[in-house]
Amino acid sequence: MPNYVTDITTAADLVSRADRILVIGCSGGGKTTLSRRLGARLGVRHISMDRDFYWLPGWVKRPKAEEREMIAAAVAEERWLMDGTGASTFDLRMPRTDMVLWVRLPRWRCLLGVTTRWLAWRGRARPEMAPGCPERLDGEFLTYIWNFERRWAPLIIAGIERHKPEVPVLQLKSHREMRRLLDLLGAPA
Repeated sequence: MPNYVTDITTAADLVSRADRILVIGCSGGGKTTLSRRLGARLGVRHISMDRDFYWLPGWVKRPKAEEREMIAAAVAEERWLMDGTGASTFDLRMPRTDMVLWVRLPRWRCLLGVTTRWLAWRGRARPEMAPGCPERLDGEFLTYIWNFERRWAPLIIAGIERHKPEVPVLQLKSHREMRRLLDLLGAPA
């Protein structure tokens, strides 16, 4: 069982003192928006797994060896805030992580989030995505979201337990909780 922190005030204190923060969760839940805002408040560089490591233009997946090399270099830095779930790279990221924020919104909220995002950005690459990767919404992606909690949450829990069971984990289950965390951390730096 991960080291869950249930009090958001305690979690905000841990976040404010953490040098390396990992933000994980299902697509459409608000990981990237939260990460961008947290990075501004804490004065920490926001690293997006999608934008910075996973994707090349045209939705071409970066070769795995190159991706892992880039992630290893990034996590070696002294301070970072990284958003992206990718449990297959927990072996690189988790040992260096001081705090995990798990955006764990209900399925319907994540589906609404990706649909709203698609309507706003369809045909264009959003700033949080790699250049040349226009926003898309297809059955495979919707199925991934639909099955996320059942399929991926157990792998996330196992990855945390395997690579750093003592790391504090705050589960954020609503946008209200995300706003509360940001409010507790104060104005952007």
